[in-house]
Amino acid sequence: MKSESFFRWRPHPWHGLEVGPEPPGLVNAYIEITPHDLMKYEVDKVTGYTRIDRPQLTSSQPPALYGFVPRTYCAARVGALLAAAGEGDGDALDICVLSERPITRAEVVVPARVIGGLPMIDGGLADDKIIAVLDRDPVYGGLREIGDVPDALVDRLIHYFSTYKSLAEQPADVSIGPPYSREHAEAVVRASMDDYREAFFEAPSQP
Repeated sequence: MKSESFFRWRPHPWHGLEVGPEPPGLVNAYIEITPHDLMKYEVDKVTGYTRIDRPQLTSSQPPALYGFVPRTYCAARVGALLAAAGEGDGDALDICVLSERPITRAEVVVPARVIGGLPMIDGGLADDKIIAVLDRDPVYGGLREIGDVPDALVDRLIHYFSTYKSLAEQPADVSIGPPYSREHAEAVVRASMDDYREAFFEAPSQP
């Protein structure tokens, strides 16, 4: 009988899931927020359960699926790829996934093909937003570069991330530069994988 590995308990979405089948080009995206959500959800770093971070404070809704790439971490290597950011933000690498068919539930794992990204600085730290398409999506699946995405959709992504942390009494301390290419986005994914290994993998014990 063929032996298959399995988890006795549900794995932590950040640490227990695989980066993806063919990183850095084809990765897994763990979805925290859908375009239908008016609440900001995020995975609790300790327990792995999804918790409410805050209600969305502006009228704009996420224009795409939004989550993170498992087993990634944004630290020195990610920060070095973004001018004016000395360090990553200390979180998993964020990712937006375009899908033609509506996906209305979060806490799902989506196979995502990386096509570009947004260079975002939040409070002086690198907070890149990787942009990807649902693998084998009948409409978006053939896109390979951020330039293939309609400008209006890219503008919505930029507007959302420019405003989603804004408070009535204080604008968000974020800046977003021009979208970058698939090649650079894959470099960011690789850097975040290396940052993760350094932060969370213990060196093997000496005999």
